[in-house]
Parts: sequence; C-alpha cells; structure tokens
Amino acid sequence: MRVVIAEDNVLLSSGLELLLASKGFEVVAVVGDGGAFLDAVAEHRPDIAIVDVRLPPSFRDEGIHAALRARREHGALPILVLSQYVERDYAGELLSDGRGGIGYLLKDRIGRVTEFVDALRRVAAGGTAMDPEVIAQILARRADDPLGTLTSRERESLALMAQGHDNATIAERMGISDNAVHKHVGNIFAKLGLAPDDSGHRRVRAVLTYLEGTPRAR
Repeated sequence: MRVVIAEDNVLLSSGLELLLASKGFEVVAVVGDGGAFLDAVAEHRPDIAIVDVRLPPSFRDEGIHAALRARREHGALPILVLSQYVERDYAGELLSDGRGGIGYLLKDRIGRVTEFVDALRRVAAGGTAMDPEVIAQILARRADDPLGTLTSRERESLALMAQGHDNATIAERMGISDNAVHKHVGNIFAKLGLAPDDSGHRRVRAVLTYLEGTPRAR
C-alpha cells in the first residue's frame, strides 16, 4: 500500500515512515507543507495519505484544506488526518461529502501501533476512523440534541461505528450478539432518516450526523 505523509515535524514524520515500512507499507513521499503534499499526490497517486491538520506557513488549517482539495481532485483519496488536539469541526468537514475513506486521529494514537495501523487500513479500504477522544468529547457536550431519540445502546453502537469498527467488532466490544448490533444499527439508520435505498454510504452519513448533531432529512 503506497502512502504520502504530510507532516512538518521531522521527528514524527521519520518515525511514521519507519513504522509504516515495518508494517509493509510503501512510503512514496514525505513532505512538510500543503503545496508539496498536493504535488506529491499528483505525482505518486498514493493509496492513502496521512496529513497533519496544521501545516506551514500559518499552522492553522492548511492540512485540512490540502486534504479536501486532494479528495476533490483525486477521486476521494483516502486520507488519515492527524491532530495534536481535538478539533471536531474538521472531522465533520472531512466527512461532509459522504464518501468515506476518512480518518481523524490524535497524534498520541500513533503510539498504539496496532490500533493506528488498523485504522489506517480501514480508511484505505473506504471506511472511517474517528479518534475515541473526539467521540468522548462529543458525547460529553450533548445531553439534549437531535440524537436524543437514540437509546444508550444505539448511541454506544454509533460511537463505535464512528471509530470505524464493523458490526462484529462492535458486538465484541459491547458484549452482545451480532444480531443485536444489526438491530441497533438498523434503528440508528431509521431514526436518522437514512432509508435503505439511500445511495450514499449510510454508515458514513450516520457518523456525519453524529458529528454535526443534526438529523438528515428523510
């Protein structure tokens, strides 16, 4: 699997390059700013990109803008975004096209190598991977919101779905049967107005609704 890394911290980018190489990934380019990232994507056409939220020159949101542009120009290129802190709005912005292939992790998550590599592979396959800390902060802020129609088990299922887990993993994490998870997920789709004939990726759209806190129209 071919990877482009956009990270201005040399120690972190070098560490990522070594880690990924040890796990069978091919790092085809390591760059330090948004412009160089877009050039590298155009040249190498990677299978996935890893992008820091904050890149030179202003260190605000250049990485996010570069990631969004790369997805527009290169067929929803799978991208895993790294951030030092939780910045929820960026996660929602990345997911807004509903096409999947998006991850948003805190940099601390890299140290949990197995989890990080699993998240990278899920994103490359078109799934999502939201950092558990992002999910925890969203839950802490929302006592009364449009998602209040979900039961506690449905909210727990949706939180795990947002992290990118499939039904089997959700069942294992929650200690319930696959059938129970299937029922929870079906209820989530129904309550969020995601009909069975929805042409988009319903799991991604459910996650986006979760991040935004607003239900999709039926």
